[in-house]
Amino acid sequence: MDENGHLQHAADANAIEARPAEQVAPAIEPARERVLGAQAVELATFAVAIIGALALGLGITDYLGDHLEVLAYLAAYAGFRVAQMLITTRPDAIVDLVKACSGSLSELPTLLLFAAAPFERTYAAGGEAPIWIAAIGLLMGLSGFWLTLGAQIQIDRATESGQASIEGPPLIRTGLFRYIRHPSYAGQWLAWMGWPLIYSAPITAAVMLVGGALVVGRQIREEETRMLERFGEEYTSYMRETDRLIPGLW
Repeated sequence: MDENGHLQHAADANAIEARPAEQVAPAIEPARERVLGAQAVELATFAVAIIGALALGLGITDYLGDHLEVLAYLAAYAGFRVAQMLITTRPDAIVDLVKACSGSLSELPTLLLFAAAPFERTYAAGGEAPIWIAAIGLLMGLSGFWLTLGAQIQIDRATESGQASIEGPPLIRTGLFRYIRHPSYAGQWLAWMGWPLIYSAPITAAVMLVGGALVVGRQIREEETRMLERFGEEYTSYMRETDRLIPGLW
C-alpha cells in the first residue's frame, strides 16, 4: 500500500470513530457476509497453494537450492509483505471485500515482473547472472524493502499522533522524508529493479526502469499537486530542500 492509500484508510477510520454509535452500526457488515468473504479468500489462497505445490513438484525446489540469491529475495519479499500488512492493518477496521478484490489489480505489474525476469532468462538470455550482479540485485531488493517499511512506519506514527486529516496525508519532514519526498516509491522501485538483476534479465530491467519512471513520475506529480494545494508555501519550501526519489539527483 502506498502513502495515499494508507492515510486514506486512517482518515476513514477516524471518520467512523467520530460518528455516533447509531450511525456506525449500519456500516458494519453482517456476520454472514464476513464469513462468506473469509471463505472466498481462503479458497483463493488454497488454489494458489495448489498451483505452487505443482510448481514445486516440477523441480523448482532444485532450482532454488542452486540459486540461494533467488530464495533469499523471495523470503525477504514474503517478510516485507507480512510486515507491511501488520503496519497498515487496524484490528477495528471494516474490510470491504469488493474494494479489496479491486485493489488487488494493482498487484498485476508486480506479478508480471516476477514472471518476466525468469521467462527472459530461460527463453531469451539463456544464461546465469554473474554472482556479483546477482549480489547487487539482492542488496537492492533488501534495501528497497527496508526503505519502504521505514517510510510506512513514519507515516503510521504521524497518523496515530493526529497529523493526518480527512483532506489527505500529513507533511512529514523528518527521518527518511528529510532527504527525499517519496521514500515509499523509491523503496518499491529499488526493490523491483533488483529482481531482474538477479536473473540477468536486461530487457525486463530496461522495461522496469522506463515504465517505473513513467508510473512513479505520474503518481508523484499528482501527489505533489495535492500537497501544494493543502500546504502551499510550506510544501514549496520543502520541495526546494529535498529531491523526489534520489538524493542529489532527482
